[in-house]
Amino acid sequence: MKNLNLVVLQARMSSTRLPGKVMSQINGHPMIYWEISRISKAKLVNKTVVAISDQSSDDILANYLESIHQEYIRGSLDNVLGRYVKAEENYNPSAIIRLTADCPLVMPELIDQFLEIFHKSDFDYLSNTLELSYPDGLDIEIIKPGIFKILLELNLSEEEKEHVTLGIYSRKDKFKTHNVSNKTNISDFRWTVDTSEDLAFVKSIYAYFESKEMNFTFEDVLKYVKGNPKLNRIVSR
Repeated sequence: MKNLNLVVLQARMSSTRLPGKVMSQINGHPMIYWEISRISKAKLVNKTVVAISDQSSDDILANYLESIHQEYIRGSLDNVLGRYVKAEENYNPSAIIRLTADCPLVMPELIDQFLEIFHKSDFDYLSNTLELSYPDGLDIEIIKPGIFKILLELNLSEEEKEHVTLGIYSRKDKFKTHNVSNKTNISDFRWTVDTSEDLAFVKSIYAYFESKEMNFTFEDVLKYVKGNPKLNRIVSR
C-alpha cells in the first residue's frame, strides 16, 4: 500500500494500578475491543496493529486478539520502543499513529484531523500532548517513519525506551515537533483508565451510549459529562 497510516496500539495485562484492565468487560466486550473498533472508524487509518509484550502475562491478550482476527506483534515488556521499531519494519507505513490501550474513548475524528495536518506538513512528530488542552485519555501522537530508527542510534535512557516518544519531544533541537491544541483547554478532564474509578467512569459513558458505542463523538461525550458533573473526573494540575 503506497500510503499506509498505521496505528500501533500498545497494550499489556501487567498494569501496576489496575492489572488486566484492557480485558475489563464493558457492554459485553473487553475494553480493548471497543478501542480497536473505534479506531477502525477513522477514515484515514489503513491498519491497526496491537503491540504487546512477549511475557506470558500477555498470552491471554494474544489469544483474545487472535480470536477477533486482530493483527498484533510481540516484543520487550520494558523496551516498548523496540515494539514500535518492529511494527515499522513489518508494515513500512507512511505515518505511525501511537495510541495506548487505556484510552477506550479514543475519537476517530480527531485521528483523521491530526493525520490531515501531519500529511500537509513536514513534521517529525505531531501530537496533542506537548501543550495539554484535550482530556487526558484522548492522547494522539503521529510519528514520521524513520524517526524511531534515528532514536535507536542515540544513547537512550531506560525511561526513553519505555516511554516511546520521550526521546523525540525532549530533543526539540533535533526533531521538528508540532502540537495541536483544542479550542478550549479541558485538560483537567480525566478520560483515561488507570484506576477502578476511571474504569467506572468509562463504563458509565459506554452504558449511556449503548448500541452507539462505535459512533459517539467528542462533542457527544462532552455534552454528557457536562450535563452529569457528578460522574465526571476532574484532575487539578
